[in-house]
Amino acid sequence: METGASLNRVVVTGLGAITPLGLTFDKSWEALLAGVCGIRRVTKVREELFPCKVAGEVIDFDAAAYLGAKEIRRNDSFTHFAVAAAKMALEDAQLDIGRCNPYRIGVIIGSGIGGLQTIETQARILFTEGPRRSSPFMIPALIADIAGGVTAIEVGAKGPNFAAVSACCTGTHSIGEAYHFLRLGKADAMLAGGAEGGVNVFSFSGFCAMKAMGTAFNGEPARASRPFDARRDGFIMGEGAGVLVLETMEHALARGATIYCELAGYSANCDAYHITAPKLEGENLATAIGQALAEAGLAKESVDYINAHGTSTPYNDLCETNAYKLFFGEEGAKKLTISSTKGATGHMLGAAGGFESAICAKVIQTGRIPPTINYEYPDPACDLNYTPNKAVSGKVRVAINDNLGFGGHNAVLIFKEFAPQ
Repeated sequence: METGASLNRVVVTGLGAITPLGLTFDKSWEALLAGVCGIRRVTKVREELFPCKVAGEVIDFDAAAYLGAKEIRRNDSFTHFAVAAAKMALEDAQLDIGRCNPYRIGVIIGSGIGGLQTIETQARILFTEGPRRSSPFMIPALIADIAGGVTAIEVGAKGPNFAAVSACCTGTHSIGEAYHFLRLGKADAMLAGGAEGGVNVFSFSGFCAMKAMGTAFNGEPARASRPFDARRDGFIMGEGAGVLVLETMEHALARGATIYCELAGYSANCDAYHITAPKLEGENLATAIGQALAEAGLAKESVDYINAHGTSTPYNDLCETNAYKLFFGEEGAKKLTISSTKGATGHMLGAAGGFESAICAKVIQTGRIPPTINYEYPDPACDLNYTPNKAVSGKVRVAINDNLGFGGHNAVLIFKEFAPQ
């Protein structure tokens, strides 16, 4: 980005989410603070087929509240979730696109995997009934960019529109790229985040074959996802969507919007190391944190809170801990307040960064920090303040959301308390 250019400031004005904890952001937020877990015995796959028997499923979601019957039939669940979260975020922001220039309102909503439910259903039809029975909507329903496309159709947004597809960094990259459009003056407002409808046979079979999913707490689902805990043994599948409304400060102030916080920095890089494993030393994530803070014009000492990727896998949690120590120093890292909310939701894959960024905005607004639940057995190698088991209160002026993804992706967003001057 051209550092000499006159760049817009970017603010967060709306939050929307569908999660295993609740069908709105506010319900999910309150459940997080209360230490509630949304992980249960899996119902969307036959549990006897798989070693992992639990998941963070979205329960009782009514797509008809957000989409017409034809659009529901034509689209995959990840698109249903995305449209719902986007419409909720617009309502929260009180942003009426009909009163704006629609060519200045964009949508970047990605999915880490896309329409796996559609793939599963249509593959079954293809191999049992033949190609003549394939749906004409199969391809548009499964492609990962369609959530943003359908959202734009539903809300009338005619500005920049594409999808980041970067595994578990998808939501974070989507927000970061939307931020760039606003910073450079190429849009006035953007809907940005991620969505995933991942609890199905395809995802379970693939991730279980990798031995990536936890199995040690099948009999106690609420204890199964345990970020940074010594007994963590793998991630737990989650699903849902998280979408933010981002605006230029000028646009938000001109319409009298309520502002949660400012999005002040973004960085993305790659380990260039392994297709699924992070580099344990954490230097690439540490570099990304430094780059994002530099763009925000903030010192490392200004950071109060980190919403960690914290997947509950042995490698990821160690990598992140090492990265924080490397960048902030041993003593500086121990002063940070950190939490992984995946203990409560499971890993929402491409939706994770969207929901977790919304959490950062809410933490800054409220001074309430959600806990890392199921932190019961300290790991000597993961020895930072992960906000164990109970929410805490404290002034948060600067918050970081970071996510890591298969392929070696690292993505970091910097949120800070908003001040007009």
